[in-house]
Amino acid sequence: MRVLGAILGGGRSSRFGSDKALAMIDGRPMLEHVAERLRGQCETVIVVGRDWPGMKRVDDRPGPGLGPLGGLAGALVYGQANGFDVVLTSSCDLPALPYDLLDMLGAPDALLQRQPTIGLWSVDHAEGLVAYLMSDRSRSVRAWADTIKASTIAWGEGLANINTPEDLTEFSRPERPRSSR
Repeated sequence: MRVLGAILGGGRSSRFGSDKALAMIDGRPMLEHVAERLRGQCETVIVVGRDWPGMKRVDDRPGPGLGPLGGLAGALVYGQANGFDVVLTSSCDLPALPYDLLDMLGAPDALLQRQPTIGLWSVDHAEGLVAYLMSDRSRSVRAWADTIKASTIAWGEGLANINTPEDLTEFSRPERPRSSR
């Protein structure tokens, strides 16, 4: 099974106050931490919705401004066009992804209950998701996942999600464990 890793990086970072993908953790931008965790589980890792040095940029589909679901659609379309079977997704603000995330999610289609941007998706949904986004339906990842009967994995409590500068400060405390699982 060919696995594409996709970092959903096109958000506005409005609660963070600046580009959170660039926020430094242990001397490296947060997005690099996410990429490192995905690289160990995927053949290739791309960034959706933004440019990033050393990584392939993929645009949201069917266009920008559709939130994480538009990023997921872009990743699925790219994955399908490039011979991948599944896409493992994460947003750019989850720097302590589990190293065994792919195993945790199991088979496609699955997402984490507490972090719906973390999921394993069949590329067979590419065209259907683009059509869904062109309709007047909810742009929630969970709402779309319900329409394809995706499995919800009840793990994710305690997974650091950096949405505010305070979250970053808390995550950066020296005594906080840095690796999940």
